[in-house]
Amino acid sequence: MRQSDHCRPFRPPDWGSPPPHCRNYHQSHRQPQSPPRFAVILLRAGPNASTPTATEIDALVDGLKSPPPDNLSVFSSGRDAARLLFRSLPDAAAAARELWSLRLEGLHLLTPYLPNAAVAAHAFPLIASLFASHASRLLDSDLVSLSAARSAELAASIQSVKHRLSVRNNFRDFDQLNLQKETLEVEKDLVDAKISEYKASMSLIRRAMLHGTDDEEEVDVDEEGVDVFGIGEGEDVDFVRLHKMMLRESRRLNEGLPIYAYRRKILNQIFHNQVMILIGETGSGKSTQLVQFLADSGLAANGSIVCTQPRKIAAAALARRVDEESNGCYTDNFVLSYSTFFNCQDFNLKIIFCTDSCLLHRCMNDVGLDGISYIIVDEAHERSLNTDLLLALIKKKLLDRVDLRLVIMSATADADRLSDYFYGCQTFHVKGRNFPVEIKYVPDVSVEVSVNTVPNSLRDACATASYLNDVIRLVSIIHKNEEEGAILAFLTSQLEVEWACENFSDSSAMVLPMHGKLSQVEQSRVFKSYHGKRKIIFCTNMAETSLTIKEVRYVVDSGLAKESRFVPSSGLNILKVNWISQSSANQRAGRAGRTGAGKCYRLYSESDFSKMEVHQEPEIRKVHLGTAVLRILALGVKDAQNFEFVDAPNPEAINMAVKNLEQLGAVKSRLNCFELTDTGHHLVKLGIEPRLGKIMLDCFGFGLRKEGVVLAAVMANSSSIFCRVGTDEEKHKADLQKVRLCHRDGDLFTLLAVYKKWEGGHDNRNLWCWQNSINAKAMRRCQETISELENCLKHQLNIIIPSYWSWNPEAPSLDDKLLKRIILSSLSCNLAMFLGHERFGYQVVSTDQVVNLHPSSSLLNYGIKPEWVVFTEILSVPNQYLVCVTAVDHDALYTIHPMSFIQQLEEHKLQIKVISGLGNNLLRRFYGKYGQNQQTIISRLKEDCRDDRITVEINFKSNELVLFATKQNMEKVSCIVNSALDCEGKMLRNECLERSVFPGRPGNSPIALFGSGAEIKHLELGKRYLTVEVLHQNAHDINDKELICLVDSIVSGVANFCKSTGNFRIASDATKWGKFTFLKPENAEDAVSKLNGIEFHGSLLKVLPVFSFDNRGLPFPAVRAKLCWPHKRSSGRALVTCASGEAESVVNDCFALGIGGRYINCRVSTKDENCVFVEGIPVHVTEAEVYDAFRSTTTRRILNVHLLRVKGNAITIPSVSTCEQELVREISPFMSNKSCPGQNFRVEVFPPEESDSLTRAIITFDGSLHREAARALDHLEGSFLPCCQPWQIIQCKHMFHSTLSCSLRVYNVISQEVASLLESFQSQKGNILLDLGIVERHT
Repeated sequence: MRQSDHCRPFRPPDWGSPPPHCRNYHQSHRQPQSPPRFAVILLRAGPNASTPTATEIDALVDGLKSPPPDNLSVFSSGRDAARLLFRSLPDAAAAARELWSLRLEGLHLLTPYLPNAAVAAHAFPLIASLFASHASRLLDSDLVSLSAARSAELAASIQSVKHRLSVRNNFRDFDQLNLQKETLEVEKDLVDAKISEYKASMSLIRRAMLHGTDDEEEVDVDEEGVDVFGIGEGEDVDFVRLHKMMLRESRRLNEGLPIYAYRRKILNQIFHNQVMILIGETGSGKSTQLVQFLADSGLAANGSIVCTQPRKIAAAALARRVDEESNGCYTDNFVLSYSTFFNCQDFNLKIIFCTDSCLLHRCMNDVGLDGISYIIVDEAHERSLNTDLLLALIKKKLLDRVDLRLVIMSATADADRLSDYFYGCQTFHVKGRNFPVEIKYVPDVSVEVSVNTVPNSLRDACATASYLNDVIRLVSIIHKNEEEGAILAFLTSQLEVEWACENFSDSSAMVLPMHGKLSQVEQSRVFKSYHGKRKIIFCTNMAETSLTIKEVRYVVDSGLAKESRFVPSSGLNILKVNWISQSSANQRAGRAGRTGAGKCYRLYSESDFSKMEVHQEPEIRKVHLGTAVLRILALGVKDAQNFEFVDAPNPEAINMAVKNLEQLGAVKSRLNCFELTDTGHHLVKLGIEPRLGKIMLDCFGFGLRKEGVVLAAVMANSSSIFCRVGTDEEKHKADLQKVRLCHRDGDLFTLLAVYKKWEGGHDNRNLWCWQNSINAKAMRRCQETISELENCLKHQLNIIIPSYWSWNPEAPSLDDKLLKRIILSSLSCNLAMFLGHERFGYQVVSTDQVVNLHPSSSLLNYGIKPEWVVFTEILSVPNQYLVCVTAVDHDALYTIHPMSFIQQLEEHKLQIKVISGLGNNLLRRFYGKYGQNQQTIISRLKEDCRDDRITVEINFKSNELVLFATKQNMEKVSCIVNSALDCEGKMLRNECLERSVFPGRPGNSPIALFGSGAEIKHLELGKRYLTVEVLHQNAHDINDKELICLVDSIVSGVANFCKSTGNFRIASDATKWGKFTFLKPENAEDAVSKLNGIEFHGSLLKVLPVFSFDNRGLPFPAVRAKLCWPHKRSSGRALVTCASGEAESVVNDCFALGIGGRYINCRVSTKDENCVFVEGIPVHVTEAEVYDAFRSTTTRRILNVHLLRVKGNAITIPSVSTCEQELVREISPFMSNKSCPGQNFRVEVFPPEESDSLTRAIITFDGSLHREAARALDHLEGSFLPCCQPWQIIQCKHMFHSTLSCSLRVYNVISQEVASLLESFQSQKGNILLDLGIVERHT
């Protein structure tokens, strides 16, 4: 079997003329009196065979009952095994007959060859009679008896079930028995039909052998029809082929493929109908047997039989299987497979397997279907784009060629739809092999895990994509608990398959990948047996059909498949993981029942299965139609809308495809029709996606031939070049390893640079790929693709690709600009503009869709967001991301869009305005409690400007406000924000503080109200109150600003307000809004009298006086502490920020540094300036410990340490209330009043945001218990809560507040002393935050 021009063909035995006589001989028995003239030559199976041995041949000849030869020559090796010479012609014929008799009995496999025509003519009737007798014996052979016994056994079982049905049964038992009876009856009918087919074939051989003799038999009228064997008459009979066919017939009866029982009916249907649809259930044998049926019958004597498959691997595997089954039944190289059109030149042979794309491309190049008699389109249920176009093309050809026959085969195709398309053609159904497959629905793998043992390595992989993790865990359970048999697990992509193979480790298993991008050698490994090991195959949906992998008994079906869907309304390709159809699910389950009973585990519920689509949607309705329209126009169709599709796609999709092809310069409009340009004709000949072909052709025009071919290849394989699967930690590691390979201009430049480095000659390419998280197999596929493209360009367009590169990724050059312009020209429909803020990302120009860059994008590693980019597609998983993004130059945009259009788009971009020089206190008031004030202002801005993208950000470190708004809205936004700042500044200047005059003195103490500059606004010597507390039913939800404005409008003299910091999860705190302090007691009394009972936001306000003078004179203020602990696991990596220019010195100083009992690895960061990248840090080590370790090892300045943590919630986060309860339990033993801990301290835990890596809390202690608080905090430092993991170590930060109030004149005198004092604090151990706020009061 020949697979390609450069692959060694499989050659069955050559039954043509014998080779020249071998001069060396074993021995000679006698000297003839006269030279013998009649020879019988015994041929071995092949030219290099050495069996049987000379001794065995001597024994064979000596045992002949016919007259012995007059001369015998035996050869120890070579094609000729022996030469028997006879003087008598009858003796020679008798010897030939007896040798054939011994071969039919299975005593040898030598072929008696008669070179003399007279001997052959004399021996023919003898041998023919011998074959007729052998056929008669086979009719009553043990094989037939066994089949008949099986039929009798089934008949008895049917009678037993019928008897049980005749008695009373409940409804469930009745249904089960009735189903059992029907199953048995179907199986019995199938066995009987196979026996009948076998007997008919043997009877046909017998009649053919007795034709023209006295024993010739009459043909039964019931058996008239197509002859299943093309056996010649008279001396044209090839007895070797006939013997092989008889052996194959016996195997067919023994193996029991269902389609064998329908052979004559199928051939008759095909003979009488130009088109037939054959629906054969999984395991029926249709893919391997129908081509042989047609070849055996001689129906295709005048042409080839072409069987198309959707995938190359299926075509190659089926060709190999058919060649093995039919070994000796046909001539040499009778069965071939073609993987690409460029190898698919010779269609003059008998049986040809190829892809539907290969046959379609042949027609695109004006070769046509000449020389082809039968076309079998297999796996039609997949309804690929090439399949639908091929069917449409064949339909047109059928009208011109009445001798052309079409058979459409599938297991689950929508037969009615295809029948209607071909004018109501006949449909033939074949039952599948009756090996039962038990379906088990396992929507929750954890249930299986709870009762089975799973390796710890798999238990720790829970951060992976849920279905991928579930598949691996379930495979492990099956492997540990089920009986022998291979496991086939379906995943959604090549990367998932290869990641699963790398991460599933078991010495008793042979783990293999199976996806469409493997080489034929790698694909063939799944068909081999591995002694003592269970085969575990992780595969994509390509293993659903055609391929029969022996030993598979268990299937794990994720129920998902990744597909790229084109959305005509947006003009974009969306790559998404979707549910499969019911037919695909049944096909997957059928893989477990091909060679025996099996089980299928479905990782979804039965209700999920019922909600799936019944049949798979045709690809022509899902993909971009650029390639399809290009091929339709190449066929001479002027208007693609009028093309006769099997299922017509959306007209909008066709129009979009034509528009894109016009932009690429592949088609042009002429007289309201479209025709191909020279570029279009070139793209058709290349046979690849139009935009990839356009990139190649444009690169050739600028002298970048090597770059153009490589760019097309890496774009075609872009999704699989970088390994980025597994847990979040593993993805992060892959991203870090990718950093040094990233190119500043984006992902396509990065892929181009990666291939250049890979091709550059590494001693160990696989090791280099592993070190850089690159898929070595994907790189080899790119190399194969490049080789195919170079071959195509050479033969189709007469273009030679050089081996050298013009482009250098290391140095910016004119080539960069040229490549970006070329990429922009081909991907102009996928243009996106940066909106000015990371939160909003990019706006797709064609759809106004707002999408972010994918986290793996090379551009993110440079920390830049180019103003304009192009992308290949949008990935939806479930958030949408731009994939394979490349930056484009602004001036190049005008080559595809008018300047006015670009300027109009840029008006929608957010501008940035910074308001600086603001005080920290002012910013905090602008921010408000939990950011409520800031969000209120942002909501108002969005509403007033009618733009949801407007936002205001606060930078507390730089004391800045950053405004984001469009150019036309910026002035309005700035005005509103400045007004809010002025208002907050006014309130801050008027703010007063209420303080006890003698805080340490027992008993009552006068209260002083301090204003700015320590000016005493009021001194209360009596027992009147200055502060009131405001309560409201929905205190947590009301608008604070509205309440403050209400109080200020009703009561004058507001000096200060304070929002409650109580825990709103506690009922007693839920109604407390906060407190207002007034300048005079009279104002406070007015507030109580006027505000009580006022309706506000649906509930009544309640205002109570607060008597501040009744205090016990506590000598210490309240003690507060900030706590934090990680809720995301450390990735074991960190960035250490150093002083400028000292990173390399720090790396040298910290060589072999140990942290947490493990040596770490340090290197200078290539991404972040003045940073050291650290790896190998134990998971329990904190940032403070890393900081201390570096400070103690090097004398260089260490500015900061940032631990990198895994993205997403890798663990189950305990609730806020649980953490608060655990903290209370930990602190209470240190308090004096252990029975009522709530009186001594208060705990508040803040729920972390999605972007936070730490959980934070604040503990407020009674100031008199500062010693107890210190002991409690020392206990918490470095420990972890019982509800948390051991690596969630608590860090405490004590917060001590001190206030200095004085007038500006006094501050000017003491400012130098204060600055000196503050500077001395910097050298203190621990974290000290200095916040100096100066409020100047203007009079």
